[in-house]
Amino acid sequence: MTLREYLHNVASTYDSTYDRTAGTGSPAAKLLRSAPSVFEPYVPASYLIKGSAGNGAGAFRPWVSFFDPDETTTATRGMYLVYLFAEDMKTVSLSLNQGVTELRDTFGAREAETRLRSEAAALRGSLPSDTAESLNDVMNLGGRAGLPRAYEAGNILAVLYEVDSLPAEEALKSDLRQMIQLYQDALVLREELRSTTRDLITTIKPKETGTGDQDPLLYFAPKSDEEYVQKISARVIKKSRKHETLVKRYGSFLADAGFTAGTNVHPRDLVARRGDGDWLIEAKVVRRGNVSHAVREAIGQLATYAFLLYPKDSQPRRMALFTEAIGEVYVRLLSYKGIASVWPTEDGWAGSPEAVNGGLAQKEA
Repeated sequence: MTLREYLHNVASTYDSTYDRTAGTGSPAAKLLRSAPSVFEPYVPASYLIKGSAGNGAGAFRPWVSFFDPDETTTATRGMYLVYLFAEDMKTVSLSLNQGVTELRDTFGAREAETRLRSEAAALRGSLPSDTAESLNDVMNLGGRAGLPRAYEAGNILAVLYEVDSLPAEEALKSDLRQMIQLYQDALVLREELRSTTRDLITTIKPKETGTGDQDPLLYFAPKSDEEYVQKISARVIKKSRKHETLVKRYGSFLADAGFTAGTNVHPRDLVARRGDGDWLIEAKVVRRGNVSHAVREAIGQLATYAFLLYPKDSQPRRMALFTEAIGEVYVRLLSYKGIASVWPTEDGWAGSPEAVNGGLAQKEA
């Protein structure tokens, strides 16, 4: 199903009167829950996607949200990207928006809306002047009081579509890519504003858990000339939720491709087997376009794990998994080091010739 078909189908299927009573079993609610299968090819592999007609009684305005999991995994807090349908289903807005519920619980409805508007205005004012030229800083969802008003207040910038005259598919994809980039830029700007201005950014920061995954920096303790044992000296690190989402999505692809894949092989991210021999897979998040850093980390960790966790005469094949394309030069560098590489595309998973030949990707770079 195309993006255009999906948005039109939601608008034409959803009836707020019926769906509020039919609840989560209605056809429209099921369509909304299928959002990940429609949108996954067009958003970063690390993002969480959720479509909803509301919890319990149906919502007056259904939505499909995209969450950077290092920022938030819920529409109740933080910043996120969302398709919000107006109550009459005649329009849908792709909005860079802010979580409402926790602010309302903390400050009350009126103060929460004031803070949302203030922060949205501050972020818009910090973006490059040409960024907002074709976007809307005001969003109208139908005028109903309550959460819809708060969503309107939380809008930073949005693209507005008339459901009966949705643009061509490529235009919808282009808009989604543009808004994802805006999302990432706004996250950086918000923290800059938080640190350099007084009381301008007041939305609640994500809670730190104080714990993290255990990391493997390992030491090697020989016992004799014939055998050895590895001991893992663990320390606590903070690991990105983007990383875990990437591993989960790619693991599903491996299973569909006939591999036996395991993620419970700490410190390794993934191991995969199909036929003879193992693949040792290291997943890396490309942060703010810094491909070089991600590639260097992958090379180092794969070399370390292969050396310390596998016998010399039974070395695994190695692969690096990335959240986005890394470019021909880095693909060739990894190949030179004996490492296959894979990354997501709109059509699935692309990769180096070694990855394609091994069944780990669907097409070559």
